[in-house]
Amino acid sequence: MKFITLEGVDGAGKSSHIEFIADAVRTKAPHVIVTREPGGTDLAERLRQVILAEPLTPILETLLIFAARSDHVTRVIRPALESGQWVICDRFIDATIAYQVAGKGVPRDLIARLAQAAHPGLAPDRTLVFDCPYDIAAARLAKAGRKLDRFEREDRAFYERVRSAYLELARAEPPRMRIIDASRSAGEVREQITAALASL
Repeated sequence: MKFITLEGVDGAGKSSHIEFIADAVRTKAPHVIVTREPGGTDLAERLRQVILAEPLTPILETLLIFAARSDHVTRVIRPALESGQWVICDRFIDATIAYQVAGKGVPRDLIARLAQAAHPGLAPDRTLVFDCPYDIAAARLAKAGRKLDRFEREDRAFYERVRSAYLELARAEPPRMRIIDASRSAGEVREQITAALASL
């Protein structure tokens, strides 16, 4: 079993490639679960609605994210991995570091303590970080033609803090984290994805 996570700024386009990723993984393992954070369980999906819509302090936001993650890990991710399935998750702990720590100023040591409580010993085997400049991401979000959540409505400065944090994380853990240049065409992005998954 393998635990694969997808990360990146809002508008980078990771969601549009998730089925391609799942199909690629199925060539290696027939049993694959695709899930997301916040979310993945009934309770976590309800918390997701609060997190994305309600005005929250950074600390409260972080606590709700970890509450959702704890339920998700307990009910979905760990049981799947323990039964030999591969799990693909749209966002996990790296998102919390990028968005809540770099983006909102939550102390990094608090995230470490909450992670130890919510998912001790659980870390992704491979993380794909979808990266692109702010202007491209903002244009994609505008083109989506839907109401944006409160993270998607954040300004350029917030976006740049989050993007920089992702790139810093990727530089610190090159064996696990692979940067995908999401500004390229869909075909070129998928070539990068295939290469990033090849060694699993």
